[in-house]
Amino acid sequence: MKLIRAELLKLATLPASWLATALAVILPAGVAALNSRGDVPRGVDAGFQPLAVGVIGAIVLGVAAVSSEYLAEGAESGGGRQVTTSLTAAASRSRFLLAKAAALSMTVASLALVSSAITLTTTSLTGTTISTAELPRVVGVTAYWILTALLAGAITLVTRSGIIPLTFFIVNMSVVSVSFLLTKVTRLANYLPDLAGMRMFLRDLRGSAEIAPVTGGLVMGLWVVLVAAIGVTVFTRRDA
Repeated sequence: MKLIRAELLKLATLPASWLATALAVILPAGVAALNSRGDVPRGVDAGFQPLAVGVIGAIVLGVAAVSSEYLAEGAESGGGRQVTTSLTAAASRSRFLLAKAAALSMTVASLALVSSAITLTTTSLTGTTISTAELPRVVGVTAYWILTALLAGAITLVTRSGIIPLTFFIVNMSVVSVSFLLTKVTRLANYLPDLAGMRMFLRDLRGSAEIAPVTGGLVMGLWVVLVAAIGVTVFTRRDA
């Protein structure tokens, strides 16, 4: 628990955490409010589609949680990297990574729940009724955000830099979905982590395959386990 508390404290003090919080909480609610003012069709996913955009905040947090370990500290601290201090305190690389994953999951889960409450409330206040029967989909949103953050963190663990994973995720989520374009080429692209994971809470997702919410979650979870295994292997075999 001490390691988890230490990782939670590190996350709380990261400047990127404030940006991640703003993106996770404010962005989805803003999109929901804008949708209510336009001619955007309000289907079964009203209120939940903006939460698919808010996952950008979880991505930023996942990348920052890992990449911050490799940033050089100030001259007053010897110019070393945080990861050296972290591993000295943890005495085990596996315990260090588990504590970081736990802290990241807890933080992202809290953001997802808060963001879901604000976004769905905004959607309801602007004229679209959200049935209580749909509230279990919030669990899907939370799981999707956590798995996405862990995936982003695992990729960052391999690259040791946040630039590559952050650029890819942001472009894929906001500019053009590479995953969606690939579905036009092969049905297997529907089982890429982002598209499969969104099945946990979106019901009107465009694609060429029908995937049940539980199946989508399991597929995304397997992707996270695979990439995390690669990240852990690389991390344990190289110098800090």
